[in-house]
Amino acid sequence: MAMCGGIGSSNSADAEVQQIIESVKEQLISKTNQSIDFYTAVSYSTQVVAGTNFFVKVKIGDNKYIHMRIFRSLHPSEDLELHGIQENKTETDDLTYF
Repeated sequence: MAMCGGIGSSNSADAEVQQIIESVKEQLISKTNQSIDFYTAVSYSTQVVAGTNFFVKVKIGDNKYIHMRIFRSLHPSEDLELHGIQENKTETDDLTYF
């Protein structure tokens, strides 16, 4: 877990992170106006704020990656929100704050 305000180290994605990206897939499609067939979380980092930011590297095709910033509120009744996208990433690009 990251310290408050700082971004944590990168970890391999697990089922929870895959579920998080699945929950914002429609938001991603809406923001990019692209259809997405392949969609797999590869790695992630977290940042503790007034909730948690998840920075996730997502494979969307052969040698095609994006980075997503997803916010999860402290209130469990609130939906996850896609706050940022970085497109045209590679497998070796580091996850950084954006």
